[in-house]
Amino acid sequence: MDSRFEIEPICKKQKLVKGEDQDSILMIKNLKNEDSCSGFDLLPRDLLLDVLMRLPISSLIQFRFVNKSCYTLSHDPELPGLHHPVAAKADPMLVFHCDYPIRNQLYFVEYDGDHGGDRVVRKISTPFCGVMPEFNVVGSCNGLLCLSDSLYGEPVYVFNPFTRNYLELPKCRQFQDQEVVFGFGFHPGTNEYKVVRIVYYRTTNRLNRNNRSYPRSEVNVLTIGKPNLNGNESESKDSWRCLGKVPYQLDRQAKEVVVVNGRLHWVSRPGRLGGLPGRTIVSFDLEDEKFKLVSKPVNRSNYHLAVIDDCLASAVSCGYGKLEIWVMKEYDVKESWTKLFNIHGAYLAKVLSHDYRIWRKAVHGKMVRVLCVLKNGEILMEYRGGNLVKYDPKWKEFKDVVFHGMPELFQTVVHVGSLNWTHTPI
Repeated sequence: MDSRFEIEPICKKQKLVKGEDQDSILMIKNLKNEDSCSGFDLLPRDLLLDVLMRLPISSLIQFRFVNKSCYTLSHDPELPGLHHPVAAKADPMLVFHCDYPIRNQLYFVEYDGDHGGDRVVRKISTPFCGVMPEFNVVGSCNGLLCLSDSLYGEPVYVFNPFTRNYLELPKCRQFQDQEVVFGFGFHPGTNEYKVVRIVYYRTTNRLNRNNRSYPRSEVNVLTIGKPNLNGNESESKDSWRCLGKVPYQLDRQAKEVVVVNGRLHWVSRPGRLGGLPGRTIVSFDLEDEKFKLVSKPVNRSNYHLAVIDDCLASAVSCGYGKLEIWVMKEYDVKESWTKLFNIHGAYLAKVLSHDYRIWRKAVHGKMVRVLCVLKNGEILMEYRGGNLVKYDPKWKEFKDVVFHGMPELFQTVVHVGSLNWTHTPI
């Protein structure tokens, strides 16, 4: 597997990496002393930024280490805000979360829907792997990943896998017997990131191995702060804030959480909520911090959520290999649910013989998960066990998606590679 992009960390005990990590500092010290050997200083700044904003993130990071002029230019404070919108409009970067055979690893590939097969999967070094070898990917938002310890739910990190800035969040209240659901997102109105921690628990006098009911709950929210008055350094505001009980029973097995319109979205457990039967869509507004039910497109329970064209989407399994993809074109308007795609016929994806623990936790045993719609109109999906497939709705054809150096077992996270950090204006 190609790991040339990987940079192993030196300091693993930092909680907040300010700017570049120690490895980058050492690399910069070894750069040539010539300030203008590349000729970049002779070109207008606006022209240079216009070129750099179009580069994929891996090329942009490598550009930093050509010489001092390139390093300085790549750290222009306006570049992250210029680069992210361009990256977000391209085909997505795919991050593979892999725990086979022993410890969790992250890999990435910069996907091009038309020429994907030529891409090489590369490893992402996690600076905190020593203290958190097993983790879940809570979510991806604006180029940042949120990771949580898969055994205890803590610690929780916010991490940019390319600039390698990371922030360890404060500890939160723990219960002896609990199940935790996380969410991570950004609200454009407040320009703040928030991590939501929903814990279902029961007291010690009600512990019973044969009873998996968790009658009590607690919602905690932590805000990732804006820049302070002394500079562009961002830290979490205070600590976790308790909002009381959660009024809904969310599906603790289905780990996917989607962020649309400044709101987190989960799927509830089977039951009846607000007069609606079956599994219901539950949202959490990151601005007013309130839960709300969102209408679903059809009265079926076998579905999962996705994001298509910045809209809330629902992939509904109708049996016999049929999958319907619905999109809510106007947020929170039930009548705006529109069926965009019908996928007919079961695809015989490769089924791996080894355990697929990560994938099973991510989609609760479903055979297929819709990831996104590519720029060429094809639908990118992940089948059980970590098999990528794209479907052409025009010709109704399936095709395996394979990259060089692809891990054997993984869960795919749709990601935007960028220079963003928690204080970057979006």
